[in-house]
Amino acid sequence: MTIPAAFRGRMTVPAIVAPMFLVSGPDLVSAACRAGVAASFPSLNARPLETLDAWFGQLNETLDETHAPYGVNLILHPSNTRLADDLALVVKHKVPFVITSLGNPAPVVEAVHAYGGVVFSDVIHAYHAKKAIEAGVDGIIAVGAGAGGHAGTQSPFALIREIREFWNGTLILGGAISDGASIRAAEVLGADFAYMGTRFIATQESMAQPAYKDMLTTAGPRDIVYTPAVSGTNANFLWPSLEKAGYTQESLAAGGKPANHDYGEEAKAWRDVWSAGHGVATIHDVPTVAALAARLAEEYRLACALPPSPALRA
Repeated sequence: MTIPAAFRGRMTVPAIVAPMFLVSGPDLVSAACRAGVAASFPSLNARPLETLDAWFGQLNETLDETHAPYGVNLILHPSNTRLADDLALVVKHKVPFVITSLGNPAPVVEAVHAYGGVVFSDVIHAYHAKKAIEAGVDGIIAVGAGAGGHAGTQSPFALIREIREFWNGTLILGGAISDGASIRAAEVLGADFAYMGTRFIATQESMAQPAYKDMLTTAGPRDIVYTPAVSGTNANFLWPSLEKAGYTQESLAAGGKPANHDYGEEAKAWRDVWSAGHGVATIHDVPTVAALAARLAEEYRLACALPPSPALRA
């Protein structure tokens, strides 16, 4: 296992809270890190730019080396006109780790490595993982089928094993991971960390609307719809929220009406249409982050102690 120095000896469970659009904020991130779970948020959740500066300052004041590290997600797509300014603030505050999405991470790697930070790149295909590795990233986040948000379609089992064939660095697995047993399963498959999003939406510190959190506790995998209708790129959403926003099964089957690549307009869409992954299958409450972290750690401990199958020959 390849664990960056910034993560060693600082966590209660090998998991990272994924950055979630319009959901992750400093309260969620700080609570998770203080409970021993690394956590991150999208830079675009902090609007205007001055808010991002304040969030970084707040996290650096409340967290230290006794806590799990925090990180930020940078969208590298050309339509993100804030990227240069966001990266400048990342460097100013020396954010411990950065997650890149939708573009070449090489410039971010250079800037973050200059102050000793770590860069992870999220991918949904092994091809993209190889490109990110060539750009010098420290870790790969393999987002498999069943994850919330912009998930891939490849089984997490196949995706992580495929990437492990050519990558010996830090590897993080996402896709329907909602409990400690799943975290342990990710490790057995070859991951260094599990990547958890949906489970942390349904916590008291998340910025999600109360109705969103309640919907997660009653939804099942049957309620998850994989569609490009909201952002123009396939993502997993809760059907009840799609229906409430005016989508129909027929319109989704026809491709829906995707949003353009204006992040302001996309934010409006994601505000009303709520994302989730197949991990909703085991989400039944809305605890504090600290209580959830303690539960995950205990579930993980029990999973690590499981005896071999009795089906094995003596």
